[in-house]
Amino acid sequence: MARQKSLSTTAISPNDLASRTLILDNGAHTIKAGFSSHLSSTPISTTACHVIPNCIARSTRDRRTYIGPELTTCADFGDLAYRRPVEKGYVVNWEGEKAIWERGFLANAANAANNDESGLGCDPAETNLILTEAPNAPISLQRNADEMVFEEFNFGAYYRTIAPALNAYAPSPFPSTTASPAGIPLECMLLIDAGHSHTTITPLYHGRPLHPAIRRLEIGGKTLTNRLKDLISRTFDVHREDHLVEEIKEDVCYVSPSFTRDLERTWKGGRYDGREVDSSVVVDYVLPDYEHIKRGFYRPHDTDVMNLRNRALGIGTETGRREHVVTLGNERFTVPELLFTPSDIGMRQAGLCGTVLQSLDALPEGLRQAYLANVVVVGGTSLLPGFVERLESELRAAVDEATVIRVARAESPVKNVWMGGARLAADEAALRAVMITRQEWAENGEGWVRRRFVGKKGR
Repeated sequence: MARQKSLSTTAISPNDLASRTLILDNGAHTIKAGFSSHLSSTPISTTACHVIPNCIARSTRDRRTYIGPELTTCADFGDLAYRRPVEKGYVVNWEGEKAIWERGFLANAANAANNDESGLGCDPAETNLILTEAPNAPISLQRNADEMVFEEFNFGAYYRTIAPALNAYAPSPFPSTTASPAGIPLECMLLIDAGHSHTTITPLYHGRPLHPAIRRLEIGGKTLTNRLKDLISRTFDVHREDHLVEEIKEDVCYVSPSFTRDLERTWKGGRYDGREVDSSVVVDYVLPDYEHIKRGFYRPHDTDVMNLRNRALGIGTETGRREHVVTLGNERFTVPELLFTPSDIGMRQAGLCGTVLQSLDALPEGLRQAYLANVVVVGGTSLLPGFVERLESELRAAVDEATVIRVARAESPVKNVWMGGARLAADEAALRAVMITRQEWAENGEGWVRRRFVGKKGR
């Protein structure tokens, strides 16, 4: 698996942590990486967090391969073939992940020779690492991660934890909640992480996940993108345009507060009872050509078909350039609806609200009120307009009227896990309590390390 290296312990001793900690939220779509220090008095801010594409992309147009942060230099995102080392939330290709890490934040000879300043300049031997993983990861994958961190990258000290747990250390999105100092987790939180591969529901108590109540919905941003890709391809083939369809999803899709009503507004009617489609829902999306238009944009729907045809020929457009337009109606809200009604695509799973209730049912009845009053939403998919409002509405309809329900999205849903990790690393006592050094790894072995990471102190 990993190349064997000598486990030198001169860089760090068991009782002396490095001054700098790299927090690495290793997501399936992007990596959120940045440093924090328990010796620094500078306030922690998400501006110190770098978002790095977690993929290797091959362009058939310029015939270049983009690794990790290099993708931001790509000028033409058409026909990109993606290879992602993380599948279903777990790292399954460490060869690809290693290349992305080296380009993104590790100081190495290749970057120095190429004067590459895109990385964060991390020297692993003098750095602590906080690495996230998805809940319920197989032991074999956890072992691979531990071996890579200590034997391949030689980090000085290391803490592996599930991503939802770090959210407890981030500031609460509820204004009425008393702010806790760095290193102290919030007491009670029901964390909903709507990510790229899936959506997880994790009850947290003082930062510790209640594992029997963790639930997973196998729908995330990737599922929504693929569904939108299929719908658009009925009129315009975009099956190889992952990047473009993701941008369309981010720009025009929303979660409907009343799915049936919005469906009625976009129905054209039958052959003999035609209806006028609500123009406030239907939009025209102008596709990028990556020469004049770098990113697509949407505008109100033009009902005149001739105008669209003329613009496709460059008639009536700025500088006479051709415009390729995709008209989107009910696709805008039927795609995100999969989060709440997976049966629309034949999945035998409860929707998001049903999955939350399943998680609560696994808890003692006396705790359910506390968690319903502290529902926190994170993840890139949660940025869809109407997501939080729809979730809160369905939860209120499913429980007793006297139950207090509070649902809030984190201030920075994509970087909230990183923020929690940075606040944990800013408290020396909290950091020492969870970190494993390279010497401890060498002396006690992988089984002991794995038990420590799940909270067991004994051998």
